[in-house]
Amino acid sequence: MKIKIKYLILALLAFISTKGLAQQLPLYSQYMMNKFLLNPAVAGSEGYTAFNLTAREQWIGFKDSPKTHALSAQTRVLKNSFVSKGHSVRRKRRSTSRSGRIGLGGYVFNDNTGLVSRTGFQITYAYHIMIQKGQLSFGLSGTAYQFKVDREDIRLYEQDDELINSFDNAMFIPDADVGIYYSDPKMYAGLSASQLFQSSLKFGNRGYENYRLKRHYYLMGGYNFDVSDDMILEPSLLVKASEGWSFQADIGAKMYFMEDYWGGLMFRTGGALVLIGGVKIDKFYIGYAFDYTLSSMMKHSFGSHEFMLALKLGDSARRYRWLIRY
Repeated sequence: MKIKIKYLILALLAFISTKGLAQQLPLYSQYMMNKFLLNPAVAGSEGYTAFNLTAREQWIGFKDSPKTHALSAQTRVLKNSFVSKGHSVRRKRRSTSRSGRIGLGGYVFNDNTGLVSRTGFQITYAYHIMIQKGQLSFGLSGTAYQFKVDREDIRLYEQDDELINSFDNAMFIPDADVGIYYSDPKMYAGLSASQLFQSSLKFGNRGYENYRLKRHYYLMGGYNFDVSDDMILEPSLLVKASEGWSFQADIGAKMYFMEDYWGGLMFRTGGALVLIGGVKIDKFYIGYAFDYTLSSMMKHSFGSHEFMLALKLGDSARRYRWLIRY
């Protein structure tokens, strides 16, 4: 029985449907180590200038399994310099040249799922407001990426198929994200939305509504408990939802030792256990996560692996003493 190529493409783009919540946008098991990837309001909230590299390979053992790579940078425009204004030498007015409330960030990413790939970048602006011992942040991002289908690896049953011969295998898509984030010495909480434009992918001379990108929502939160002078316990929660109201949640906890080591366990609804661990060496943070799928898929896979490397510059603890510790 011959299969029309449009149904093959539909299968390859299954992650665009609401049931493919986890794969329409990249999945990150160590999101709590770089919340900026999920919420633009986080940009500059810590006061550091931070660089973060994340590499994830999912379902190792399967051909063309999902792979994600992201390189991000963020900083706080600090209130650390002054300019003098006045009309006389004896009387001058000093004002800050930087507000200290602005955060800037951006990242580049590449996400591959089978024959489908997305490569692009994001630019972020955030604004931070001090509230007693905490901070309330707002963020907005502009995103642009190339959505591409690898036509060379498609095996045709019908060489003269009208759809495959007419569609553009690469599309340029603009989009936007928005978020709000609160943090204080003990807790953090954030709400964000991605793919606000819900673009419809167009193949050939028409667009297919079934290929519309869905708006996604992220609700995250965590709380720090001081177990002892050298140990901190941080339970955390991440709830993900698509525009069609398909839900997925990550529920877990991490333990920090002497602020230089951490380890944790997380359960992801849908059937997965995630082990997390890492170490801080000077200004570098190195993390690793292993996803163990609780299904028959694990018989054919070596699990999912995620590596994280971060560099944080600046004496943020001196300027913002309330910041969450690692």
